[in-house]
Amino acid sequence: MENIKKEPSFWVSIVPIVLLASLLAVVIYLKGADALDGGTQFALILTTAVAVALSMGLYGVSWETLEKSIAKNIYSSSASILIFLFIGAIAGTWMISGVVPTLISYGLQILHPAVFLVSACIICAVVSVVTGSSWTTCATIGVALMGIGYSNGFPEWWTAGAVISGAYFGDKMSALSDTTVLAASTAKVKLFDHIRYMMYTTVPSFAIALIIYTVAGICMYDSNNAMSSELVDALHQSFNISPWLLIVPIFTFTLIAFKVPALVTLFLSMLSACVAMLIFQPSLVAQIGGGDALDFKTAVLGVLTSCCNSTAIDTGHSVLNDLVSTRGMGGAMNVIWLVLTAMCFGGVMVGSGMMGAITKTLLKGVNNVTRAVSATVFSGLFFNCCTGDQFMSIILACDLNKQSFDKLGVDRRVLSRATEDSATVTSVLIPWNTCGVVQSMVLGVPTLAFMPFCFFNLLSPLMSIIVAKLNYKILRTNGGSELVTEPSDEELVKD
Repeated sequence: MENIKKEPSFWVSIVPIVLLASLLAVVIYLKGADALDGGTQFALILTTAVAVALSMGLYGVSWETLEKSIAKNIYSSSASILIFLFIGAIAGTWMISGVVPTLISYGLQILHPAVFLVSACIICAVVSVVTGSSWTTCATIGVALMGIGYSNGFPEWWTAGAVISGAYFGDKMSALSDTTVLAASTAKVKLFDHIRYMMYTTVPSFAIALIIYTVAGICMYDSNNAMSSELVDALHQSFNISPWLLIVPIFTFTLIAFKVPALVTLFLSMLSACVAMLIFQPSLVAQIGGGDALDFKTAVLGVLTSCCNSTAIDTGHSVLNDLVSTRGMGGAMNVIWLVLTAMCFGGVMVGSGMMGAITKTLLKGVNNVTRAVSATVFSGLFFNCCTGDQFMSIILACDLNKQSFDKLGVDRRVLSRATEDSATVTSVLIPWNTCGVVQSMVLGVPTLAFMPFCFFNLLSPLMSIIVAKLNYKILRTNGGSELVTEPSDEELVKD
């Protein structure tokens, strides 16, 4: 803000937001599920240009200031971009190696279709709590569950909703989660105090979601639509199904449990799957490599194609052909393009001061707990839409609202909880947010298609406001007019 000659007004600042919403509505109406194949990116670029013109023309913001803000925003997402590439490679290698087909085969034999949706949600919740990563959960177990749900006749958007609800519950409640640690540290709250306090809103939201998935699964289950045995036979004919292949996911989750960095974990998981495909699926690798038998050339080409390019395997079963097709790292390019354009838009909105003008207006009249929590929830959702990055949204929502909570004498745990109830869980519901695009990519379902069925993610922000309105378990600090003393970094790590 120090480089801004005149602070932007609220009404001018919301022009890019309104324009973006309007353009996206037109793109989605015209292109439907293909909205991410250029239409959304162009809408973001055009809106960014309008924001640049307004900030430079009306408020004298220099291009250098905006450029630095854009560069800073893109830098913050650089690790996510690399993760997108590795997730694309894992999707290909886990499929061709037979890991995902093995999980699907065993899952079809174990999970009863009537309770599949609720089971999928619970499984993803457990895995995500253990790993602390919703992205890894969806890209591995989630992909297998999508195949199981499809073979049992469940609409893909219902299965994706159940997978995402479970994955984000675990991500939110895990001490290993980056978002959980970030929210607690930014709000200056002890980590396990933060996790325990989230249970008052998180558990009811998750319980309601489980009830919905249970009822929906029972109502939608039709044994006549299920093709479990037929699909299992086709899987066994096309892949070498073996329990030894489970070593790959076990190895991956072990790395996560030992807090190996995400990029290293994903890279090693990809390599282990490449080794597994050469051992267990040699004929398939040779086929992908363009030969009849596995030799050095077909092995190298098969592995490279599985990691980097699209693969299509003719299993003799039309449904299974769709399930086992992969896009590799190349399939992530649309996602990366989308993220880069979203980062440009967010960078201009922050660097121009427009974001600050909007949030300052949102905070006016915050004079009680309900309004403070509501402001935090809405700002988390707003930042997810504008910045396109979950981590930036958490930081901005906490920093923006902490003074309001301190002046009201409300414990910072209420702030950190409200931030996670909004910024963490709604990120996946935004089509151009990094979380929304990566889950759409790995699960193969458009964000707007699965959004209405992510009941945990939809209920969490509302539950945060409802609990505040009921004044249930709202912790207070001593006083209420002065800022509270923030604990030191050493105190934060103690429980």
